[in-house]
Amino acid sequence: MPMFRRFVMFSVQMLAVVSMFSLNAFAQEKSAKAIWVEFQTSQGDITIKLFPDKAPKTVKNFLTYVDEGFYSDTIFHRVMPNFMIQGGGMTADMKEKRTHAPVTNEADNGLSNKLGSIAMARTGNPHSATAQFFINVKNNASLDHQSKLNGRSWGYCVFGQVVKGMNVVNDIRKVRTGQHGHHSDVPVKTVLIKKAMRVKK
Repeated sequence: MPMFRRFVMFSVQMLAVVSMFSLNAFAQEKSAKAIWVEFQTSQGDITIKLFPDKAPKTVKNFLTYVDEGFYSDTIFHRVMPNFMIQGGGMTADMKEKRTHAPVTNEADNGLSNKLGSIAMARTGNPHSATAQFFINVKNNASLDHQSKLNGRSWGYCVFGQVVKGMNVVNDIRKVRTGQHGHHSDVPVKTVLIKKAMRVKK
C-alpha cells in the first residue's frame, strides 16, 4: 500500500477516535449538569431532574435538605388543583420544621414555571425561600421573573422538572382539601413525603 494512502487512512482513523472521545466527553459533561432526586410519597414516587447550571445556589440549598434527610416525614400541606402542590416544610401535625438560612432568589435564570416544574416557595420577600417547594400542575407564567422591582415581580425560582411520576402529582392535586387552623387548601387525608433521596440515571 502506498505510503500516502496509509497516512490518509491513519489520519481518518485517528480523527474518528478523537471525534468519539470528544462526543463522549461532551455527553458526560452535559449529563453532569443534571442531578436527579426521587420523592417517595404515600401516593407514589416522583422523580425530579435538577438544573444546577441554571440555579446553582437553589439546587445546592435543596440538596442540603435532601442529603440531611430533612424531607422525610414532611407533607404536601397545600394543594390547589388548578395551580400547584406545595410541600417540604411541615410535619403531619402541621408543625413547621426549623430550616437553614434563606437562599438568594435565582428566578431570573430563564426557566419558566411551566407544567411539571419545581420551584421554591417563599413569602413576599423574594429572598426568603428555605426548604419548601411547589410543583406546578399547569403553566404558571405569572410566577416567572419579570423584574427586580419588588417581591411580586421577582418571581419564583424554578430549579428542576418532574421527569417521572407526573401521574402521582396529578393524583395529589385531586385530593380533597380543607381548613386546618389558619392554613387553607390542606389535604384532608395526609399526603406524606416518606423520603427524598438522590438517584442515578
